[in-house]
Amino acid sequence: MIPNVLSIAGSDPSGGAGIQADLKTFSALGCYGMAAITALTAQNTQGVTGVHVPPASFVADQIEAIFADITVAAVKIGMLANAEIVEAVAESLSRHKPPFIVLDPVLVATSGDSLGAPGVVDAMREHLFPLATLITPNLPEAARLADMPEATDLSGLEGLASRLHEVGARAVLVKGGHLTGDTADDVLFDGVALSHFSAPRIATRNTHGTGCTLSSAIAAHLARGMSLTDAIRASKAYLNAALEASDTLNVGRGQGPVHHFRWLWS
Repeated sequence: MIPNVLSIAGSDPSGGAGIQADLKTFSALGCYGMAAITALTAQNTQGVTGVHVPPASFVADQIEAIFADITVAAVKIGMLANAEIVEAVAESLSRHKPPFIVLDPVLVATSGDSLGAPGVVDAMREHLFPLATLITPNLPEAARLADMPEATDLSGLEGLASRLHEVGARAVLVKGGHLTGDTADDVLFDGVALSHFSAPRIATRNTHGTGCTLSSAIAAHLARGMSLTDAIRASKAYLNAALEASDTLNVGRGQGPVHHFRWLWS
């Protein structure tokens, strides 16, 4: 049976991040993708120029429509523009209890543009951390969510992961892509043990939507029956392959997207 995976996130009209990246990732990894849109953005590979946010009640209506009709194997959560939407999403998911929830706390776009209104961080910690199977912040997001300075090394990533578990997350994958070095190193803390995941750093400027892609891949692999650690390991391998092939695309003049369909288009 092909698993159905729902993305609750913002839309990226350039196709590299958000809902569009999520649906591509689900499809590439053998899942049927669905989407509840939390925000419409005007953006491209060079930046975000506008955000239109629907009412929280309409975001909830989209989620309710899915669960009323379709069996959901996993949920990925991305951009949530304000605290009201965070609370609406949490209320719906707490009632429907999907087997897996991967929360990618999107607070800043790859371009550096802010994507979260004041109050989102507190609302996420209070309402979504307890529900999520895994949260996947990058280094700046982890520091903001933990109220700690940004890490500068692997030990710092471990400290952020442990702190985010203390403030309510069940399992935390802190992504270390913002650190320097020949490898991209991430740290997982599940409340019991720390695990490290490393992959070669790919020399490309096409990194638009990497966080969306990784978290969606983890949700897809969980939906297909993998353990959490195996899902993370497989997802990093998928993302690295997509990064390696990203220069074969010709999308935009800024930070372009990764190649979600590397194997299918080869």
